Amino acid sequence: MVMEGTDMKIAETPKEGLTDFRVPDAYEDWLEAEKVLVHKEFYFPNIKEIEVGDWERKGGKGAVIHIDNRFMPNDCHVVEINPGGKSEPEHHMYEINIYIVWGRGATSVWIDEKNKQTFEWKEGSLFTIPLNAWYQHFNGSGNEKARYIATTNAPPMMRLFRDENMMFNCPTMFHSRYSADEDFFSGNGTLYNKRVWDTNFLPNAPDMALYGWKERGAGGVNISLRMGKNDMGNHISEFPVGTYKKAHRHGPGAHLVILGGVGFSVLWWDNEMKDYTIAPWKKGGMVIVPADATYHQHFNTGPEPARYLALRPGDG
Repeated sequence: MVMEGTDMKIAETPKEGLTDFRVPDAYEDWLEAEKVLVHKEFYFPNIKEIEVGDWERKGGKGAVIHIDNRFMPNDCHVVEINPGGKSEPEHHMYEINIYIVWGRGATSVWIDEKNKQTFEWKEGSLFTIPLNAWYQHFNGSGNEKARYIATTNAPPMMRLFRDENMMFNCPTMFHSRYSADEDFFSGNGTLYNKRVWDTNFLPNAPDMALYGWKERGAGGVNISLRMGKNDMGNHISEFPVGTYKKAHRHGPGAHLVILGGVGFSVLWWDNEMKDYTIAPWKKGGMVIVPADATYHQHFNTGPEPARYLALRPGDG
């Protein structure tokens, strides 16, 4: 159809029965092209047992956890590195936070091939890779695999650019977000506002010192993490035996990794709590908050304080 007196064309409404009319989803198309195993669950009893398959880009085994939701601002990658093995060098235009599930090894990071920075990690370590910096992981054991999980903001970034070359071959290096000095991955940091820790590397998240935050429940302690000048934020929370966290809701995408304790979470989607799910957990489990409207509450039923790491988008 052409409007009279103009060259402007108005697209005809698709005829009933057509199946090829859709809004492109660059992220879902990428997952399909990667031929990577995708999990769509929001509760995992043990992240050590999440099934993985071949993932050529990572140079080994892996899987992606992604709830089928265009409003989900992040995903979670599960990656295994073979004994004595290493990942493929890569860089990308999305942020990434990495938590070591098991194993020990090292990671090299660089924006200049002649000036690589390498640091060691072990089970419980948490770190970020600066935006678009090159990196490569190395398994330090010749006998055992290493596994990590990584939350990324790949979904919205891929949907924004819709160009794989831009995502994985962009030549721009962000010097304002990464300086290859000796202190960058040392584990040092700065404390702000009594409970905000600015760092790029935590040697052992399960043992991180926490600070009081009465607004989240009696006796609870917490630390908010600012890493790599990222938009993605993380925090660690702990609450005492026989207590619970106040029921609340926030934006989607919080991946709650249980670092210690035994208990359960309740998730529901309406004010009257007519439809709810109970997710029992213990150390090594993970619960994901899948939507804006998801109310949730955590209960500690074990004999010791319950601690979790929240890997999430936005303010930690």
